[in-house]
Amino acid sequence: MVEKSEIIPGMPFTIYKNNKEELKCQFKKEVSDTISSSLSKNGIIAKVDSLGSLEALLIILKQENIPVVKVGIGEINKADVSSAKANEKINEIDAVIIGFNVQADEEAKSLVRGSRIKIITGEVIYKLIENLIKFRNEKRKEIEKQKMLGLISLFRLKILHQYVFRNTKPAIFGVKVEAGKLIPGAYLMDEKGEKIGRIKNIQSENKSVSEATEEMEVAISVPGLNVERQLKNSEFLYSDISESQFKSLKKNKDLFTSKELSILQKIAEIKVKE
Repeated sequence: MVEKSEIIPGMPFTIYKNNKEELKCQFKKEVSDTISSSLSKNGIIAKVDSLGSLEALLIILKQENIPVVKVGIGEINKADVSSAKANEKINEIDAVIIGFNVQADEEAKSLVRGSRIKIITGEVIYKLIENLIKFRNEKRKEIEKQKMLGLISLFRLKILHQYVFRNTKPAIFGVKVEAGKLIPGAYLMDEKGEKIGRIKNIQSENKSVSEATEEMEVAISVPGLNVERQLKNSEFLYSDISESQFKSLKKNKDLFTSKELSILQKIAEIKVKE
């Protein structure tokens, strides 16, 4: 007897007449047909703990107009991350792996760290979908912001002076992203508005990453910088943006978070003093 708490909306059911094997084949066919008809050429990746859960999840995703390109049963693994990376090249919004009643294995977590791939897991199906929709909306806003403003990145970095791996040619040292997002190619300035250089590479756990977000501690390489001479008395680094970039950012301030706006205000104060 199945307890009510174990029933998931969308699960198939019928009357049992001591025909277990027949029902098993029938359910497998129904679930298989549902899965096949629910998959798209592009979309997110979904992993679940059982076939029943998978069918229910696909029904809800279809209702929310969220496309799914690949499904599976079991832990989120390396193959899923590889598929998500392929999705990222087509549409960043689809670079997502959701897991219902399953988690990501350690290898998958390691591969995702520092990338644009997002893993969302949960044990309550509607909360999982809610978190997925929230992420997709935020990602759309971020993509819109990047298209409109180009490669402008707002950030505030705390210099980790205890982690200077190379003093110069290029300088390689540790920073903590206190606010905003750091990307390769971003220009740096110190608290006085003095130009520090341009970030060539960002590494997290000895791997190059495409971005570093809030609270991450990473190593950055900056050609033409001498850490001992130029950063000895500095505690923080900021985005070094031009006047035209500042005006563009200010004009579209509704696209930014309160922390990003706070950074923009601080940069304005530094530039005015300069």
